[in-house]
This record gives sequence, C-alpha cells and structure tokens, in this order.
Amino acid sequence: MDLASVNEELAEIDGQIGDILRALQNGFQKLDKIKDANRRSRQLEELTDKMRDCKRLIKDFERVSKEEAGRTDPDTAKMLHDRKQSMIKELNSYVALKKQYASENKRIDLFDGPSVEDGYGEENVLLASNMTNQQLMDQGNQLMDETDQAIARSKQTVQETINVGTETAAALKAQTEQMSRVVNELDSIHFSIKKASKLVKEIGRQVATDRCIMAMLFLIVVGVIAVIIVKIVNPHNKDIPNIPGLAPPVSRRLLR
Repeated sequence: MDLASVNEELAEIDGQIGDILRALQNGFQKLDKIKDANRRSRQLEELTDKMRDCKRLIKDFERVSKEEAGRTDPDTAKMLHDRKQSMIKELNSYVALKKQYASENKRIDLFDGPSVEDGYGEENVLLASNMTNQQLMDQGNQLMDETDQAIARSKQTVQETINVGTETAAALKAQTEQMSRVVNELDSIHFSIKKASKLVKEIGRQVATDRCIMAMLFLIVVGVIAVIIVKIVNPHNKDIPNIPGLAPPVSRRLLR
C-alpha cells in the first residue's frame, strides 16, 4: 500500500527514514575500508548523527501513525505498525554495528551504554509501548550489567589516580626536604664567607700596621748608621753630638 494514499506526511517521513537507512548502510560499508583510527572515529561520529536523526524521525512516524489510527481501517493500522517495527529493527542493527566498531576502535566511553545525551541507544529506539515484559527485563538486566562494569572501571581508575597522587606527594615531600637542606647549606656557606672576609680584612690591617712599624725601624736604623759614619769620618764636627756608647776620638801627637 502506498503511504501517500494514507497520509502525505507519513510518506514524506518514510522517505526520509529510508534515505538515512541507505546512508547508514553505505557508511558502514565504507567503514570497513578505513584503516586510519582518526578517520574511523570521524566516520562513526557522522553515522551516530544519522542514527540520532533516524530515531527522531521514527518517533515522528509513530506520532503521526497514532493520529491516523482512528481514521484508518485495521489493516492499514497494522501495516503502519509493521512498517515502524521494521524501521526500528533495521536501525537497531546499525546501533549494534556502531557499538562493535566503537569497541574495536577503543572509543567506548567510561560509562559505556545508553544515556540521555546519546539519544540513540537500542533500548531508547525500541519504544516501551512496543516491548514485551521479557524484552523490558532483558534490557534492564543488560543495562545493570553495563552499569556494574562501568562502575568497576571507574573504581579502578580512581584507585590508579589515588596511587599516582600518593607517589607524587611523596616525591614532592622528598624534593621539599632536599631543597630545605640545600638552603641550609647555602646559609652556612654565606656565613662562612662573611666570617672569612672579616678575618681577611683584620689580617690586612695588621699587615699594614706591621709594615709601618718596620719602615719606621728601618729609618731609625739608617739614621743611626749615618750619624755613626759621619762621626767617625769627621770627629771634630761640633754639629753632631757624641753618640752615647761611642768613645771620643783619640788625639794624635806628631813626633818632632
């Protein structure tokens, strides 16, 4: 049956969903040929956006189908329901493929599984109104298993983070103690340098004083020696007094 004869909006939505499903099929076929991890990730993101759009259109299809249910015969209503279930089944197959490729590409999120932000999880695509109690229980059990696994991974990550933090704190403490020792040693060296500088200055002043005393003694000795020499050479020189301890010159008499 042609959907256009039932409702033109349903026919338009059905055509858009068909285009997206064909694009998903081609996209996953191309994904097998892509070897680069970054390109595969970008391709998966594009396919994820298409799946999100497809899910939104399926909801629109269901909404319009419910509006038409009161105006159509049972056969048409069943045909619309079967068409919706077929689209959901095909979309779910692509969701499963996406999860498989994401796992192979090591791009699974920390809390792997459906979320409100994803908007395309299999359990979200399967509308609750069309699921049996067993399907709901299976989906719930699967969600709990995935949540438990995510929690276990989170605990492991937290423990690893704590271990790294402990090691880092110990290393920082050791470096702080080493820096303190270095600062203390530098203070000791600075104090020793100041003390040595003061001692050198005192020694310098003492040496300068000793040199002055030596110079004065030298001048005195030279002066005394000069006086002695002059007195010996010219003993009658009255300008030079007798030097204590030096005998006066002996007068000589000439023989006649």
